[in-house]
Amino acid sequence: MTKNPLLQDFNTAPFSKINTDHYKPAIKKAIELAKDEINAIAENPEKATFQNTTEALDYTGEKLDRITSIFFNLNSAETNTAIQEIAKDISPWLSEFKNDTILNETLFNRVKIIYDQKDSLELTPEQTMLLEKQYKGFSRNGANLNEKEKTELRKLDAELAKLSLQFGENVLAETNAFEMHLINEEDVKGLPESTKEAAKELAKSKEKEGWLITLDYPSYIPFMTYADNRELRKKLAIAMGKKGFQKNDFNNEEIVLKIVILRHKRANLLGYKTHAHFVLEERMAESPEKVLNFLNELLEKAKPAAKKEFENLEIYAKKLDNIDQLQKWDSAYYSEKLKKELFSLDQELLKPYFKLENVIDGVFEISGKLFDLQFEEIDSIDKYHEDVKTYAVSDSKGNFISHLYADFHPRPGKRNGAWMTSYKSQQIKKGVNERPQVSIVCNFTKPTETKPSLLTFNEVTTLFHEFGHALHGMLANTTYNSLSGTSVSWDFVELPSQVLENWCYEKEALELFAKHYETGETIPMEYVTKIKESASFHEGMQTLRQLSFGLLDMSWHGGASPQNISSIKDFETKAFSETQLYPNVAENCMSTAFSHIFQGGYSAGYYSYKWAEVLDADAFEYFLEKGIFNKEVANKFKDNVLSKGGTEKPMNLYVRFRGKEPKPDALLKRAGLI
Repeated sequence: MTKNPLLQDFNTAPFSKINTDHYKPAIKKAIELAKDEINAIAENPEKATFQNTTEALDYTGEKLDRITSIFFNLNSAETNTAIQEIAKDISPWLSEFKNDTILNETLFNRVKIIYDQKDSLELTPEQTMLLEKQYKGFSRNGANLNEKEKTELRKLDAELAKLSLQFGENVLAETNAFEMHLINEEDVKGLPESTKEAAKELAKSKEKEGWLITLDYPSYIPFMTYADNRELRKKLAIAMGKKGFQKNDFNNEEIVLKIVILRHKRANLLGYKTHAHFVLEERMAESPEKVLNFLNELLEKAKPAAKKEFENLEIYAKKLDNIDQLQKWDSAYYSEKLKKELFSLDQELLKPYFKLENVIDGVFEISGKLFDLQFEEIDSIDKYHEDVKTYAVSDSKGNFISHLYADFHPRPGKRNGAWMTSYKSQQIKKGVNERPQVSIVCNFTKPTETKPSLLTFNEVTTLFHEFGHALHGMLANTTYNSLSGTSVSWDFVELPSQVLENWCYEKEALELFAKHYETGETIPMEYVTKIKESASFHEGMQTLRQLSFGLLDMSWHGGASPQNISSIKDFETKAFSETQLYPNVAENCMSTAFSHIFQGGYSAGYYSYKWAEVLDADAFEYFLEKGIFNKEVANKFKDNVLSKGGTEKPMNLYVRFRGKEPKPDALLKRAGLI
C-alpha cells in the first residue's frame, strides 16, 4: 500500500502527492498521536513545571495542525464535493478532540497548579502570556463544568462545527449556481472592454455565445458599477442578495437561527450572558457595551455625512436619468459617475497602471524598503493549483524568513473574497527558529487573450491589505507557535493589514509600481492627486455600511436570547434601522450569506475592522510625520507589532510603537468626518 504523504515528515505541503483518500486516515492517525502526547503530559508522574506542562502542551499536535491546515485551506481555495463531504466527517472528530483536551481534568489540574503560582515563577512576558492564554483556554471553555455540563458542551460544539461548514457550502453553491447569460450588445452597454472580454471568454469556455456574468466579484462588481441597463443591475443585485435566502436546498435561514441559538446556549453554559460577552472578554474591546458605545459614537459622526452624500447622489441620479427612487443596484453606478465628474477620475483610466504583476512587485519593494525583505519566485515547492505563485522570502542579509503562496484568480472551487492564511506557524523549538509558510488568496480578474490582469484601485488596496496580514505572519519571531504571527486579539489583527493600505495613496509609493502596462509610463501626478482627493469620497456612506454590519453582528450575538426570533429578515431589518439609506429589498437578506460571522471567525467581532481603522489611521499618522519610508518608525512597527504576535497585551505593544494610546481623531480626519 502506498504510504500516506500526509503522515510522512514534510517541510512544505506535498500537494501533488495528496489525493482525497489520504485525508481521513491521516487526520484520524494525527488525532491519536496528539492524544498520546497530551496524555503523556497529563499522566507525567513528575511535579508540574512550566517546561513539562505549559511549554510541552504548546508543542503538542503539530502533525495534526499541519494536516488540518492543508485540508481546510483547500476547502476554501480549491474545494470539490469529495472534500466538502470529508469536511463534514472530520469536523466532529476535531471538535471532540478539542473538547477531550480542554475537559481533561488531570491535564487542567497540572495547568492550574502552574497558573496559581505564576507570580513566583519569574516568567518572561511571553511565558506569562502563554500560561494565561492556556489557563483561560481551559477555564473559558468548560474545564470547570460538571460531567453533565461537559457532555452538553461537547454536543453543542460538534453541532456548531457541522452547521458552520454547511453554511459555507450553501453560500458557495449559490454563488456557483447563478449565471446571467447576455446575447444582446445593448445589454453590456457601459461595460469596460476588459470586463466584456472576460465575460465573453467565460461564455466561450462554457460553449455559449455572447457574455456570461456571474456572482464572482471580478464579474459582479464591474457590472454593478458600469452597466447602463438598470433592470439587469437589479437582477444581478437581487441574485447576490438572496444567497442562502431562497426556497431551495441551499437555504441558510434555519442554519443561522440554529447557530445563534447554540452559541447563546454555549455562552450561558460557560457562565456568560451572551456569546458576545464570552468572545469580547478576551479582546481589546472587553465588553459588548464598549463595542456598542464605539459603534454608536462613530455612527453619530458618520450619519449626518452619509445622509448628505446620499441626498446629493439622489439629486445627481434624478438630474442624469430622472431616477425617482435610488435603489441599492444604483449605488455603485451613480457613485462612480459622480466621482468621475467631481474628480475627473475614472477607475478604468487607472486600471492600465495597475497590472497585477506590477502591483505584486510594488508591494514587495515597499516591504523591502520598510522591513528589509526580498522575494524570489521559486518553482521548487509544490502548489495546489497552477494559478498559485510561490516565493522564498529572505532578509537583506540573505537569512530565510518564510515561504509565501499567492493565489489571485477566481475559479469554481474557490470561495469569493480575499484572505490570508498559513500552512505552518513560526516557533522556536530546541533552539531552532522554525520559519512560517504563509498564503494570501484573492479573486482578481484573470488575464484575457489581449490583456493582462489589470486591477481596479480597490483591488490594489485589497492586495496590500492581505499582504499586511502576510507580513504579520512572515515576520513573526516568537518562541511559541500559539502566540505567533496573527495569533493576536481579533480586534488587533487588522492593524497590520489596514495600515499597509495607506501606502497605496502616497505618491512616493505609487511611483514604484503604478506604471502603464503598455508604455511603462509612471502614473501621472494628476492621477495621484485625484486618488488622494477622492479617498474620502462617500466615506460617510462607506462608514455607515461597515457600522451596519458591526451592529447586525452585535444584534445576533449580544442581545437577548435568540430563541424567540421567528423571522431572520425582520430581525435583520430592525438591526439595520439606524443605518439604512436605501429602500429595503424584500427578496434579499444579508445574514444568510454573512460568512464572516457564520463561517469565519468574526462572530461578535465584525466591529474590529472599524476598531483597527482607528489604530491604523493613528499609526500611519506617525509614518507621515517622519516619512512613509522612515526606517526608525518601520523598525519600531516591525519590532513591537509585526514580530511580537500575541506575546503581550495589544495595547502595550501599540503604545511601545507609537508612544501613546490611539484616539479616533486621525481616522475621522482622514475620512473627512471632522
